[in-house]
Amino acid sequence: MSVDRTSVRRVTQTSVDGSPAGQLTFADLEAADQGATGETSNEFSDRSLFETTLVVVDLETTGSDPVRDRITEIGAVKIRGGEVVGEFATLVDPGRPIPPQIVTLTGITTAMLTDAPRIESVLPSFFEFARGSILVAHNARFDMGFLRQNAIRLHLPWTFSLSLCTVTMARRILSRDEAPTVKLSALADLFDVSVRPTHRALDDARATVEVFHRLLERVGNQGIATVGDLTSYLPKTNPRLRAKRALADHVPARPGVYLFRGPSNEVLYVGTAVDLRRRVRSYFSGNDPRRRIAEMVLLAQRVDVVECSHALEAAVRELRLLGAHAPAYNRRSTQPHKGWWVTLTEERFPRLKVSRTPTDESIGPVGNRNNAATVADVISAAAGLRTCTTRLGATGYHWCPEADGRRRPGSCRAATAQPQTVPDYSPRVTAARRLMRGEADELLDGLTARLADLAKAHMFETAARHRDRLALTIDALARCQRLAALCAIAEIVVARPDGERGWQFAVIRYGRLAAAGRARRGVSPMPVVDALVAAAETVLPGPGPLRGAPAEEVGLVYRWMTEPGARIVSTSEPVALPAGSAERRLGWSQSAHDARAARPVADSRTRQAS
Repeated sequence: MSVDRTSVRRVTQTSVDGSPAGQLTFADLEAADQGATGETSNEFSDRSLFETTLVVVDLETTGSDPVRDRITEIGAVKIRGGEVVGEFATLVDPGRPIPPQIVTLTGITTAMLTDAPRIESVLPSFFEFARGSILVAHNARFDMGFLRQNAIRLHLPWTFSLSLCTVTMARRILSRDEAPTVKLSALADLFDVSVRPTHRALDDARATVEVFHRLLERVGNQGIATVGDLTSYLPKTNPRLRAKRALADHVPARPGVYLFRGPSNEVLYVGTAVDLRRRVRSYFSGNDPRRRIAEMVLLAQRVDVVECSHALEAAVRELRLLGAHAPAYNRRSTQPHKGWWVTLTEERFPRLKVSRTPTDESIGPVGNRNNAATVADVISAAAGLRTCTTRLGATGYHWCPEADGRRRPGSCRAATAQPQTVPDYSPRVTAARRLMRGEADELLDGLTARLADLAKAHMFETAARHRDRLALTIDALARCQRLAALCAIAEIVVARPDGERGWQFAVIRYGRLAAAGRARRGVSPMPVVDALVAAAETVLPGPGPLRGAPAEEVGLVYRWMTEPGARIVSTSEPVALPAGSAERRLGWSQSAHDARAARPVADSRTRQAS
């Protein structure tokens, strides 16, 4: 087959005097990092960006390891003064079959590379093409690592003193709101470039050129005129952070949980990742804007990892480790059972109170105490439960008198004209209990009807407050009821496709993850399921609607088993929400949240118009 080569000149292969061929050393990687993070030499410091020749390069490879894997395609675009002055493109015979996942990703097959040149002839040509220029790449550490490793193996001199990384530039120049991810495809969409990345080397290099120019436009008004100005503007890797990279040498490229440990073996930070090696290594790049994380990495003496079968197991293990260790540098989930519950008291005239401890007649947990108090007040108003804290005797009655036949604002929700006995008050308690359990939701009909009445009376501010309070209550009821329905099941086994024609399994007992596993393609799944069930953790249910399970863990499990593709393998009880669950009112609640979010925009436009 023909191989496309544009602007390619061949040169005679030379060797490096005194430099051994073979594996890329730590010093070599350090030098590559210096270029990728902007530590420039005097050669280009004072040179104008407009007058500097840059070569934007992209590689396709058989994998991610520069030592074991090989290059399959090189694409490069030479630019100067904002214009393209040359292109280089060629396939490369790696001397081995292409892995199926790489074929799926790039479309490059083993047959396409049969007549392609070997890297021994391609790399000298590329070096001649790029001689005297600055190399630019998207995720430069990856591309420079492969190029340097092959140069060492072929005894070719590395003459490039500087490289620029568009990933580093994007993270420095763009805000997280504007660019939540800095993948090439995402940046291409953000800047609406003319050439879209396709995981083919030349197309991706062309797309990177346009992204690079758009990024330079963002900093053109900040005095960035020379190469030195640009490299000093970009974040630099702290040498102390770089020296810590050896902590990640033993970390596998598997999903799981990682723990940074300090000088006294204490856990400093816990995190989860799909690829542990890649995630842990990112902490030593200096690109994380959080000062606390840089401080944590400098304190760390060891990184421990827990390999997991799939993402759910990793997320659950992370939550449990956070709860067990309460790391100083984690800000969330360090108190898994922390939260506020709306609880029905055990009195002759029960009322709703906010408590840290749940009972079987509780709604929650709610993260904010004020929100929990709002939920309690809304349900009390709907059911007519008392909100007074008066202690009532065993033979007494409840009476918070009305004023002129009308309840005073802020008074007890159960205020009546005549004293109430227990038989008079009990129907109110039953109605509230049925609402909280999800057996009936007629009380919510009355609350929505009141909202309509307020709107008809043009009491729009009051209606808005009532709408927000009602939406908060519906959300709390629906969340607690769906999680409680899962926690009521003694055992359920759920399976999900793993994306590689295999299966991921989770054994869930009373809302907790009791076991997790995976059956890869070609492995019979049911023996794996039987082994997981036999070895699963024993879970004893506790008090409360969630049977003692942490709400955050139950929420993770519920989302995992309700996503598309999941299916139930076996279950001890039917999986169903209660008949009167507030879940069916979540559409109304979402509309209320949308209306509230849109109101500040409308108010600001009104102020501007006035």
